[in-house]
Amino acid sequence: MNNSLREKIAGEIVISTDPGKTMRKWREEFHLSQLEVAKELTVSASVISDYESGRRKSPGTTMVRRYVDALIKMELRNGGRFIKRFDTEVKPDYLLSIREFTSGVSLERMMGVLQAECISKDMELDRDLHGYTVLDSIKAITSLGAADYLKVFGWSSQRALIFTQVKYGRSPMIAVRAHPMKPAVVVYQKPENIDELAIYLSKLENIPLLVSNMEIGDMINALEKIGDEGR
Repeated sequence: MNNSLREKIAGEIVISTDPGKTMRKWREEFHLSQLEVAKELTVSASVISDYESGRRKSPGTTMVRRYVDALIKMELRNGGRFIKRFDTEVKPDYLLSIREFTSGVSLERMMGVLQAECISKDMELDRDLHGYTVLDSIKAITSLGAADYLKVFGWSSQRALIFTQVKYGRSPMIAVRAHPMKPAVVVYQKPENIDELAIYLSKLENIPLLVSNMEIGDMINALEKIGDEGR
């Protein structure tokens, strides 16, 4: 099954100013009761009620993943009609590759795999990544809408956003700066030039900016091997 629906639901919950209300919206889209979802998650119905009403603090990544997986599993058991409608959507051409890691991958390891260097000097690089997204920067900048931006973050914003077709490097960092969700690191694949503004914005946002000169096919193959570890 296409993972785009999982990514959409999880992304909306994570970025929402009222995550509980968004959880309720999706539960009702699938025509499921709080009790049904609670049984699937092996928790009490009051737990679901507390999340949806805001009595509990915002759900963490683990709870969001479990919640979305429960909705999807129950929908499939019910025939998957909603999923089939959603999965008729065409994959956007700006999205070249996206993957979640089964466990955290250090930024240092990612830099080694991508043969990348950090050009925003004197930044703290001790951080873990939970996934990556590879984007065609020209197509993304020209066609990516505010709602579509959620798709690039998958399950977690703690990920590498990797941009290809970079001319000067200014536009991708301006887009990152403007959006409330921030990646853990930004990578430019074989950029033609690097505008000083891009470096300045990376430091301002505390998001390391890396450069890799790998070919895009080789890069995606290397990234997929990381994504397959532990599977």
